[in-house]
Amino acid sequence: MTAVAEKKTRRISSRTIPQALIYEMWDGKPVYYKGYRDVLTGKKTVEEIMSCSDLQGVLVALLTGHLFGIINRKKYLLATNEVGLHLALNENLGNDLIIYEKANLGKLKGKYFDIPPRIVIEVDIKADTSEFENGADGYVMQKMQKMLDFGVEKVFWIITGMQRVYVIDRNDPTWHIVHWSETITIMDDCTLNIKQLLDDEEIAY
Repeated sequence: MTAVAEKKTRRISSRTIPQALIYEMWDGKPVYYKGYRDVLTGKKTVEEIMSCSDLQGVLVALLTGHLFGIINRKKYLLATNEVGLHLALNENLGNDLIIYEKANLGKLKGKYFDIPPRIVIEVDIKADTSEFENGADGYVMQKMQKMLDFGVEKVFWIITGMQRVYVIDRNDPTWHIVHWSETITIMDDCTLNIKQLLDDEEIAY
């Protein structure tokens, strides 16, 4: 499957687009931040399009706090803040939260992680998906498949606007979509109920 669909319409040359607007690299092709065209036309700043929404930011923070308190931190390492994942040459992805088994990780090197984490959790979409076949759905499906092919065990992708969660297990051929009021198992004894997490913090959304 082609990662980025070819368009017949006139496109801006990638040579004229600043590197700061690149969110990810797929097979050597840049995937830009959502809203990058508004930066090019002067409607928005780079900082504006790189920032997340209020619900997205709060949810990532809550997820981090929740998981940090229930995982076995002697065994696992939790990382967040758009963690870079280097899959191959010119193949780099960004992730909201990832969980590694420390035994598989080794020493941190101040670079992108280059081995697959056990768990990836994404919240909404930061990429411009206009060049993808089937738009946002195509981007989500292809990125999840890339991570599974790389060796990630489970991917959870939260779509706040729909209050839904993709629950993808490398060992399960069926990809599930559940309402975020359902309790899902992240790994081992770690479970997550997003609605309950928000309600417990008395957050209106």
